[in-house]
Amino acid sequence: MSAQIIDGKAFAATVREKVAGHVARLKEENDITPGLAVVLVGEDPASQVYVRSKGKQTVEVGMNSYEHKLDVDTSEADLLALIDKLNNDPEVHGILVQLPLPGHLNEDLVINSIDPAKDVDGFHISNVGLLGTGQKSMVPCTPLGCLMMLRDHHGSLSGMDAVVIGRSNIVGKPMAQLLLGDSCTVTIAHSRTKDLPEVVKRADIVVAAVGRPEMVPGDWIKEGATVIDVGINRIDAPEKGEGKTRLVGDVHFESAAAVAGAITPVPGGVGPMTIACLLANTVTACCRANGLAEPEGLTA
Repeated sequence: MSAQIIDGKAFAATVREKVAGHVARLKEENDITPGLAVVLVGEDPASQVYVRSKGKQTVEVGMNSYEHKLDVDTSEADLLALIDKLNNDPEVHGILVQLPLPGHLNEDLVINSIDPAKDVDGFHISNVGLLGTGQKSMVPCTPLGCLMMLRDHHGSLSGMDAVVIGRSNIVGKPMAQLLLGDSCTVTIAHSRTKDLPEVVKRADIVVAAVGRPEMVPGDWIKEGATVIDVGINRIDAPEKGEGKTRLVGDVHFESAAAVAGAITPVPGGVGPMTIACLLANTVTACCRANGLAEPEGLTA
């Protein structure tokens, strides 16, 4: 069996088109422009690239982009003061503090200082609790992207057996909550799970988010299952030359694709959906703040 490739790059482009359409209507019908503020502390190269990409895509869909770049030694008090200012700015509908933060800053304190209604990363403890109890919340971007792709591929997920490998607060736990919300039977597996291959083998849907390169081989996958690979791992690639590397997921792609019904590649699968869903969350937050109907197809 040769799996269908779920093209996250193409799907993310479709999501951004929907976002741009909603933004245009908000401007025309309500004279409102959604605004996203991104805060970057320090000069981490990967974070800088990510923030630039966010800013570029925010502007491309017609939203306002506000970037705040702070020195690596910025005090916690100054960072919290900036967040308070953004919380109270009516032109800012979404706030994202780029992680990781420098070691002297308390990430939990900083994230939980963001207005939950503007927390477009979905990491605030209030949003975590709302999601966990099935109430309206801001949903973390990566799990939301995975859910969108699964819904697009399957239509209804009701009654499907899903296994999430990984229990992080950013992906694993919220992913499980979203799948439960769509009436899947959900198992969260992890490094301590007994008979992990057998647990994974029974799943109609496998979401791998454990952060270990190619940990899940094809013989763990049920024939015809849908595999969503969240992992992005850089490994040595001597075949490309000395010192060269390549990106792989948490799933061994070639062997899994031979048995799965559908699978996301790495790169080009889940990754592009994360920023697309960040933009979607910003539009959702803007609509909620102004008492307007939420954008259809862009929320959980």
